Amino acid sequence: MSTYKLVCPHCKSRMRIRTSEGRHIFLRIAYLQCTTEACGWSVRAEFEMTHELSPSGMPDPQVHLPRASGEVRKAALEPGLQKSPGPRARRASSIKTNKALGPNCA
Repeated sequence: MSTYKLVCPHCKSRMRIRTSEGRHIFLRIAYLQCTTEACGWSVRAEFEMTHELSPSGMPDPQVHLPRASGEVRKAALEPGLQKSPGPRARRASSIKTNKALGPNCA
């Protein structure tokens, strides 16, 4: 399962969702707070489902969202929107790079 990667625009620390409430089946209101105590920025956010990228295998006839355009669906598959490699994969990649640079390079 993935998690939201919300970043404070002021200090660049992670934001945490303090609480949230469902307003509609497609809309959730969240209250976020910066995890850096000295910053303490807090904000209200809205998470909204706006377009269907692919149809459900178990459709509910009461659920209606507009189908995303081909351009939007294609953009959702671009590497920048996919899950980034985990810390082990990044560390392994870093080790390979460092070995290529020589024994004195960290």
